Amino acid sequence: MQRSSPVVEKPVRDRPSPKRNQHSWLRNIRLYYYRLLRLQGSSGAIARGIASGVFAGCFPFFGVQILLGVLLATVVRGNRFAAAAGTWISNPITYVPIFIFNFKIGERLLGLHYTSLSIDEIDWQSAEILDLGLTFLAPLFVGCLVTGSIAAICSYFLSSQLFKRWHQSRRNATRRNREWSDREWLDR
Repeated sequence: MQRSSPVVEKPVRDRPSPKRNQHSWLRNIRLYYYRLLRLQGSSGAIARGIASGVFAGCFPFFGVQILLGVLLATVVRGNRFAAAAGTWISNPITYVPIFIFNFKIGERLLGLHYTSLSIDEIDWQSAEILDLGLTFLAPLFVGCLVTGSIAAICSYFLSSQLFKRWHQSRRNATRRNREWSDREWLDR
């Protein structure tokens, strides 16, 4: 006769515990931060990836910024994960300030000065709407190009130095650990 072990049922939770979900976003940010620091590859490749992502993040291509950053990183032989992380420069909190700033830069560079338009002044039945769209898109894209280029260059040099130091400190720590373990082995 076979004895079957009693089946113990676990209590089913209707809702996840609030404490667990309360800090899950902080945990995710910390996880991505450590993952970014542990990227494999040369510091130059990681810096090129971050710069590609920052450049792509300055453009208003919602939903395809990461794809654009990864494609650009592939072209410049940068780290693709770093490019995806670099696009986080534009997020729901920073979208509006970044694009207003880019628009104002493009407006100044093109020598355009807009006054506030009244909705009553626009002829909604004609092609004036298309002209209005191009009128606003041109300064935005020029500003995005200039701002994105400057931000990409700055982020390349900053992240290149950061990752050179980070990789050097990791090599030194590994070397110290090996020396320490060799001393312990010799002392036995």
